[in-house]
Amino acid sequence: MQGQLDAYCIHLRSERQVSPHTLEAYRRDLNKVLGFCAKESIASWAALDIQRLRQLVSRLHQQGQSSRSIARLLSAVRGLYHYLNREGLCDHDPANGLAPPKGERRLPKTLDTDRALQLLEGAIEDDFLAQRDQAILELFYSSGLRLSELTGLNLGQLDLADGLVEVLGKGSKTRVLPVGKKAREALQAWLPLRALANPEDDAVFVSQRGRRLGPRAIQLRVKAAGERELGQNLHPHMLRHSFASHLLESSQDLRAVQELLGHADIKTTQIYTHLDFQHLASVYDSAHPRAKRSKDSE
Repeated sequence: MQGQLDAYCIHLRSERQVSPHTLEAYRRDLNKVLGFCAKESIASWAALDIQRLRQLVSRLHQQGQSSRSIARLLSAVRGLYHYLNREGLCDHDPANGLAPPKGERRLPKTLDTDRALQLLEGAIEDDFLAQRDQAILELFYSSGLRLSELTGLNLGQLDLADGLVEVLGKGSKTRVLPVGKKAREALQAWLPLRALANPEDDAVFVSQRGRRLGPRAIQLRVKAAGERELGQNLHPHMLRHSFASHLLESSQDLRAVQELLGHADIKTTQIYTHLDFQHLASVYDSAHPRAKRSKDSE
């Protein structure tokens, strides 16, 4: 069973090109199923049936696992069995028709507009770390980037003259996003300091030693900014949610907001493919609190 699970993870990485974070989440969930099978003397994936999988779901729920976590695990199981069926290693899916226990739907946490401005408009020291961190916060909130998109960002993806950034999202899909005036100003203040660190590559955000900042380093810097400026916990995805929430509140254009976010689910993105960038940029300029990309407004 372990060998087939490893082969599936290789498939996810090489053929599906899922992100390292997603791959780790799939592996973690499927290892839970694997551990359950070992305890229950289930010797193969083909031997796992819906009754036994339901038993695992019930056990996880009793242990305090959220409905959302269990739903993610069942999704991972369905993906694995789709792969096993395709490879001729199995002929059923024990997760088919199995739903997670119902739970309260948790809305994503966001900052309201005043709190977002409080975070971003505090006094900024004229030094390497302060200017870098300000550029990170502004870009997260300005363009709604995922953490992985920001950590992977290279200089060639920035076009500050036109206020654009091209990002590589989930499934290796690229999209072009507007960069608002305040974010451009923060980046323009940061980039000369970045050059002084003798960067190892073209990473936009680097440490004082010139190394690309990783996800954990950026999470810690965002958390520190939240504690310092707001007295609360703050993480990159909260800034992404705030970006989406504030645009949607102002524009009422759900399709444009979802396009800007780069949602990968075909069910939510198919109807937005006809929207061109000019329309998205127009919505962004008129709705985002820190946009003002047009030259006449500068």
